[in-house]
Amino acid sequence: MWTGVFPAVTTKFTADDRLDHAEMERCFNLQMEAGCDGIIVCGSLGEGPMLSPDEKLEVLKTAQKVAGKKPVLLTVNEAGTREAASIARRAAKEGANGLMVVPSPIYHTNAEETVAALRAVAEAGDLPVMIYSNRLAYRVDVTVDQMEELASDKRFVAIKESSDDIRRSTEIINRFGDRYDLFTGVDNLAFEALSVGAIGWVAGLVTAFPRETVAIYQLMKQGRREEALAIYRWFRPLLDLDVSTYLVQNIKLAEVFAIDTNDRVRMPRQPLSGERRKAVEKIVKDALAVRPKLPQF
Repeated sequence: MWTGVFPAVTTKFTADDRLDHAEMERCFNLQMEAGCDGIIVCGSLGEGPMLSPDEKLEVLKTAQKVAGKKPVLLTVNEAGTREAASIARRAAKEGANGLMVVPSPIYHTNAEETVAALRAVAEAGDLPVMIYSNRLAYRVDVTVDQMEELASDKRFVAIKESSDDIRRSTEIINRFGDRYDLFTGVDNLAFEALSVGAIGWVAGLVTAFPRETVAIYQLMKQGRREEALAIYRWFRPLLDLDVSTYLVQNIKLAEVFAIDTNDRVRMPRQPLSGERRKAVEKIVKDALAVRPKLPQF
């Protein structure tokens, strides 16, 4: 159902902390022009937990305006299942193409609770669901066994695999074949995941470097592994910025230099400063100085 590069887009704010729809529209258009295959809004990178339900739906509408016929997914990452079900229903009414669902980032559910919560959100929204498993960031692991419990519900169509264990991708394919659309969700494991059978990439640094991200995916799809690997090796220091407590600030700072935007974030986050900012600036500027020429694909 879903395949390709799906940017987990950043949310843009004005200087007085309102949603900057004009800037989001410009930035989202860069993703579409580069050949991305869908958009995911209001995730971790999109500062979803810092947005009100109304704001989330406003961001969804802006993405829908840009994406046209390409799918737009709303991330459901609420603390409580009641609130998660509510935003899922509202997203459905607004025409979302699907949901990316995160188990509660506040309460660390056990296996039974995780499955029950995911089912409740899927039933409420009655939309296709991408299960987001990220045991490092959220301390809840949607295991292969739990995926099997959910497999009888056709609304669960995809997995965003972010366990940080590349073996998990093969385990999912071995267990389910093509039952789930398998996406990698860890930027600096993307080449490895695509090598072992992932068919999609929920990407972060794509927001600053959309053409390079799409090039890696397309070259891998065409079997042009060495060409993809050359770009990926150049990209790796940047992709590492996604695997950090400061991923939002890191990537927004990369966007400043790569796509000429701002790095405003919503408190309690603050833009990078001091030595940390200097270090990230150096990584980005060093990469830009040797940016590769992309092959035709």
